[in-house]
Amino acid sequence: MTTDSDSGTALPYRPCVGVALIAPAGGVFVGRRTKDAGPEHVAGPYMWQMPQGGIDPGEDPEAAARRELYEETNVPPDAIRLLGEIPDWLTYDLPPAVMKQAWKGRYRGQTQKWFAYGFLGSEDLIDVLTPGGGAHKAEFDAWRWARLSELPDLIVPFKRPVYEGVVAAFAGLETWAAQASAAQAPAAQP
Repeated sequence: MTTDSDSGTALPYRPCVGVALIAPAGGVFVGRRTKDAGPEHVAGPYMWQMPQGGIDPGEDPEAAARRELYEETNVPPDAIRLLGEIPDWLTYDLPPAVMKQAWKGRYRGQTQKWFAYGFLGSEDLIDVLTPGGGAHKAEFDAWRWARLSELPDLIVPFKRPVYEGVVAAFAGLETWAAQASAAQAPAAQP
């Protein structure tokens, strides 16, 4: 017989944020998780993800998103522009075997608030090996720009529905820089 405590449904969700960092050319930042990241992050070839992490007690979700982005990529808050926010929280459950290992078995999964930022800086700001100016442990060992539409195929399968929601919500933002330039262009003179 399976009980709620066996399946993890009695456990809370860990409150987190996620960040879609979008380059002016349209790619979305993805980092490759280190091989020792744990089964909640890496499963076979599925080791690429967008920056995400926990919200500290009393912390505003958007402030947490900016902090996590810096701690994982070294991208400072003055090198980004808020493009969008998903109004709802997106949630996933960990598989039972992973639930027992991840976060000391205290959570059934995560509930995430997602933000999209336009990247205003140069790529040399991005440093996944010594993020946060070297003050934080590297969570990624490589990074690249990926098409928004390919993100669900890169993430561990149990997080895929969240990534599908992110893709649907932020569709159209990959061209944010071109849209901003067009809006600022002077009107044609008659």
